[in-house]
Amino acid sequence: MAFSAKTPRSLIKSDLPSPIHRKFRKPKFLYFSNRRKTHQISSTQPQQQLSFLNTNSLNSSDPNSHLHLLCINGKLQEALNYLDSIQELQIPLDEDTAIGMVRLCEWKKAFEEGSKVYFYVSNSSNCLSLRLGNAFLSMFVRFGKLGDAWYVFGKMLERDVFSWNVLISGYAKKGFFDEALCLYHRMLWVGFKPDVYTFPCVLRTCGAVPNLERGKEVHVHVIRFGFEADVDVINSLITMYVKCGDLPKARLLFDKMARRDRISWNAIISGYFENGEYLEGIRLFFKMREHWFDPDLMTMASVISACESLGDERLGREIHGYVIVTGMSADVSVCNSLIQMYFSLGCWETAEKVFDRMEWRDVVSWTAMISGYENNVLPDKALDTYRMMELHGFVPDEITLASVLSACAYLGKLDMGIKLHELAKRTGFISYIIVANTLVDMYSKCKCIDKALEVFHSIPDKDVISWTAIILGLRLNNRCFEALIFFRQMKVSLKPNSVTLVSVLSACARIGGLMCGKEIHAYALRTGMVLDGFLPNALLDMYIRCGRMGPAWNQFNSQKKDVSAWNILLTGYAQRGQGKLAVEFFNRMIKSNVSPDEITFIPLLCACSKSEMVTEGLKYFNSMELTYGVTPNLKHYACVVDLLGCAGQLEEAYEFIQEMPIKPDAAIWGALLNACRIHRQVELGEFAAQRIFESNRRSVGYYVLLCNLYANSGKWDEVAKVRKMMKDNGLVIDPGCSWVEVKGKIHAFLSGDDFHPQINEINALLEGIYEKMRLAGLGGPKCDSMDGVEISRAEIFCGHSERLAVAFGLINTVPGTPIWVTKNLYMCQSCHSTIKFISKIVRREISVRDTEEFHHFKDGICSCGDVEILGKALTNRTSERN
Repeated sequence: MAFSAKTPRSLIKSDLPSPIHRKFRKPKFLYFSNRRKTHQISSTQPQQQLSFLNTNSLNSSDPNSHLHLLCINGKLQEALNYLDSIQELQIPLDEDTAIGMVRLCEWKKAFEEGSKVYFYVSNSSNCLSLRLGNAFLSMFVRFGKLGDAWYVFGKMLERDVFSWNVLISGYAKKGFFDEALCLYHRMLWVGFKPDVYTFPCVLRTCGAVPNLERGKEVHVHVIRFGFEADVDVINSLITMYVKCGDLPKARLLFDKMARRDRISWNAIISGYFENGEYLEGIRLFFKMREHWFDPDLMTMASVISACESLGDERLGREIHGYVIVTGMSADVSVCNSLIQMYFSLGCWETAEKVFDRMEWRDVVSWTAMISGYENNVLPDKALDTYRMMELHGFVPDEITLASVLSACAYLGKLDMGIKLHELAKRTGFISYIIVANTLVDMYSKCKCIDKALEVFHSIPDKDVISWTAIILGLRLNNRCFEALIFFRQMKVSLKPNSVTLVSVLSACARIGGLMCGKEIHAYALRTGMVLDGFLPNALLDMYIRCGRMGPAWNQFNSQKKDVSAWNILLTGYAQRGQGKLAVEFFNRMIKSNVSPDEITFIPLLCACSKSEMVTEGLKYFNSMELTYGVTPNLKHYACVVDLLGCAGQLEEAYEFIQEMPIKPDAAIWGALLNACRIHRQVELGEFAAQRIFESNRRSVGYYVLLCNLYANSGKWDEVAKVRKMMKDNGLVIDPGCSWVEVKGKIHAFLSGDDFHPQINEINALLEGIYEKMRLAGLGGPKCDSMDGVEISRAEIFCGHSERLAVAFGLINTVPGTPIWVTKNLYMCQSCHSTIKFISKIVRREISVRDTEEFHHFKDGICSCGDVEILGKALTNRTSERN
C-alpha cells in the first residue's frame, strides 16, 4: 500500500538535512556525551518522570546536573538559556539531561523549544541513541509533526517496539490510516514482535478505515503472538469488528471472554447501537447490570440515545429514573442526552424540566434546547431560549446558530436573521457550511432571494444541501426558471439527492416544465431514488400541474398510495372543475380504506363549488367531523362560503359566516366578496371588504376583487378610489409572466416583452389573428364594448403574456402539435376569447393553466364552459398568500 505524499516512502537516511535545521542559525559545536546513567526515564509527564532522581546527588558545579535540576523544576526557559551558555564552553551534554529537556518541552507543549533542543543534539551526532530517539519521537508525534518524527526515526541507530508503536499511533491519530497499517507490516517484516500496546492501535486503525480484511489479518497475528487472552487486545478486536459491521464476530469474541471489564461491555453495547441493533444493545445493558458492572457516563449516553432512536418513551423514562438513582444526573453530558431524547419523543415539557434542574450548563445544553424547540415546531420558544443563552454569557457555536436561523426562517424574522449573519461573520462561524446553508434558507424564506444568492456564491465548497437550499429558495420566490438553471449547474459536479429532486420538480410544476420533469423522473429511475421520501408524490404533483392526467395516473398506480397521493390526484380534478369525477375518486379512496385528512376535504369542496354541487358539498362538510373525525378549520369554512356564494346563495353564505364557531379570517370574507362580485351585490361586498381590511391591508388580491365588484357594477369612481388606495399602500401587482415548453426547452414571456429574439414574428402573427377576429365580427383583443377602465383593468390584472407564449408555440412547432402554457396571473376575458378563436382557426389544442384552473381550448370551445374569467377565484390566491 502506498504512502501518503505527506511522508517519505522510505526511511530517511541520516546524511539528509533535517527539516528542523532550517529553523535556527547554526550555533557553535555542542559536544554530546554518550555516558549513560543507571536509571531510566519513563514516558510520563516530566514532573513525574524526573522527580524520582536523587536531587541531593546532583553536583551544582556540574553543568549537566544543574541543567537537569532546572528540568526537574519545570523551568524550561531558564534551561534553554543555560543550554546556550554551556554550549559556548563546549561542555558535553549528558543523554539523561537531553531526555529531561525533551520531556519537559513535550509536557509544556513547547514545539519551538523542543525543535531547538533537537537542533542542538542533532548537530553533535549524526545518529540518535534508542532512548533519546524515542524521546524525540514521542515529542514530535505529540505535536503532530509527523515529518519531523519520521526524520528522527530514520536517524536512530536502533529501534525497539516502543519506537514503532509511537510512530504507528502518530499516523493513525492524524488520519493516515493506510500509512499506519503499512508501518505495522514493515515492523513485522524487520522482525519486531508486537506487544500489548501495538494491537489496540492497529485494530483501531482497521476499524477507522474500515478494513475488515486487514482487521482479520491482525486478529490472526494476535493469536500467533499469544495475546488472545489479553482483555485490552480483545476489547480492541471487538471494537474493530463492530466498526467494520461484523457484529456476529464481535459477539462471538465477547461471549468467549474469560474475563471482562467495563470497556468490554461498553464496546459491545455501543457496537449494537452503532449498527442499528438498539433492542439487543438494551438487553446487553441490563445483562451488564446483572453481572454487577456499573455503567459509566459513556454507556448511559449511548443507552439514552438508543431510547431516542427506538422512540420508546416508557423505556426512556425508566433509564432517566436509573440516572437519577445512580447520581449521574449531575453530569452535564448525560442531561444533554436526556434533553435530546425527550425532544425527539415530543416530550418538550419534560425536556424543559431536565434543563431547569441542571446545576450547570454548557453550550451543548442550550443548543439542545434551541434545536429541540425548532424541531418540534416551537420557533418562538427557540428564539426566547437563545436570548436567555446570550444573557447568561454563553457564546453560540455553529449548531446553535443554524438552529436559531432555522427558527428565524420559520417566523420570517429577517431583522434577527441579519444580526445572526453579522455574528457569524465576526465569530468566523460563517465558514461552517451548516451556517451558510441555513442562512441561504433563511434569506430565501424571508423573500430576500438576492441576499440568499450572495451567501450561496460565497460558499467555497458547496455541498448538496447548499444547492438544494438555493434551488428551493428560487422556487419559493417564483424564480423557477433560474432554479432549473442552477439544477443543471449542480449536476456537473454533484449528485442530487431526493430532496433536491423534489425541489426541482416543484419548480417544473410551477412553470409547466413537463420535459424537464420527465428528465428528473428518468434520472430518479436510473439512480434508484424514485421511491425515496416525498419524491413519488412530487412526481405525481408535477404531472397533475402540467395537465397530464394520463402520466399522473400511471405514477399513482406505481407508487405507495398514501393519503397525500390521493389528495394530489383529487386536487387535479378540482383544478379542472370536474366535481363528479372528484366525488367518485373520493368514494374510491374511502373504499380503499384510506382515511381522509383535513387536506382531503379542501379540493373536494372546491370541486363541488366549481361544479355548483351545493348539496353534495354541504353533505361532505357536515360529515367531516361526524364520519371521518376531521375538525373543520378556517380553510374548510372558506370553501363552504365559496360553495354557497358562487351558487348565488349570498344570504345563506353570510348567515353561515355569522354562525361559525370560530372567528372568520380575511380569506372567509374574501370568499364572500368574490361571490358578491360575481352576482353584483355591492352593499354586501363592501361590508365584506371592510371586514377584510380590518385585519389585512397588504394582500393585493382583495383590492382586485373590490375593483372588479365596482367595475362590474359600473361604479368607476369607486374603482379609481381603490386603485389610489393600492398606490398609497405601496401595493404592486406582479407582472404577468407565461411559460411555454417547446422542444424540451422552457421559454418565458413577460407582459409587454419587446426584447425576445422573435418578437417581430410573434407580433406579426398576433396582428394577423386580431385582423381575422375583426373580420369575423368579434372585435379583436380590445373590442368597442370595452371602456378605458376595463381595458386598463385587463392590462394590469392579466397582462396578456399568454398570447405571446401561444404565438411563440405556433411559430416554433409543427401544425397539429398541442401547445401548453402556464401563467402566473389570471386570464382575462379578452385573452380567453382570443385563444378560443386561435384554437378554432389553427385547429390546435391549446391548454393554459392560470393561477386557478386549466383552460383547455379545442375547436373554439374551452373546458371551463366560458364562465366569467377575470377575478373568478382571487379568493384562492389571497388565501394562499395569507
